[in-house]
Amino acid sequence: MPLHAPLHDDERTLLTGYVTHQLDAIRNATFGLSDDDLRRTTTASTLSLAGIVKHSARCIGDALDRVQAAPQPLPDPGLSMAEATAAYVDQFDPHEPIAALLAELDAVTERVRTVLPTLDLDARVPVPANAPWWPQGVGSWPVRWDLLHWIEELARHAGHGDIIRESLDGANAARLTAAVESWPADGWIKPWPPGAEATARA
Repeated sequence: MPLHAPLHDDERTLLTGYVTHQLDAIRNATFGLSDDDLRRTTTASTLSLAGIVKHSARCIGDALDRVQAAPQPLPDPGLSMAEATAAYVDQFDPHEPIAALLAELDAVTERVRTVLPTLDLDARVPVPANAPWWPQGVGSWPVRWDLLHWIEELARHAGHGDIIRESLDGANAARLTAAVESWPADGWIKPWPPGAEATARA
């Protein structure tokens, strides 16, 4: 099913497909770009494609840890909300090697493919209490809700990545997917050649 998440009747396999589909879309947005271009910001946001890759890989990696531990909580790091927020922000090193970031995203995507089909979707995931981005006063939610939340958040980041990429050189998600998946050059969507039609803007 080109450009769509794979169709499955099994719920866990279906959710796995949707999560990996969004992760693949983020990865595809990096296709054919230099490290410098991946670090560029082309919108009013301070996020670059490299930043989106790193944020997505780290957040999904942490979320995988939580759902795999469910219904037990992860060890409490003992940080205040202010300390947890500062630690999160400190993860964003603009000079981190791009190859390492992409390798981390690939590893997380493979982990998603392996782990999600094994999960109990009704298990309760304890909500971390040491970070301001989580709802306060909510003790837990089911794994199923958590996975749907991942899809929601990753879709936002994938869409943001599409906008950044189109602003860099005009490449759109469909043509990038065709390039990454080696669709035929005479097909209904033409694969995007690296460096083609470059219209990079500052």
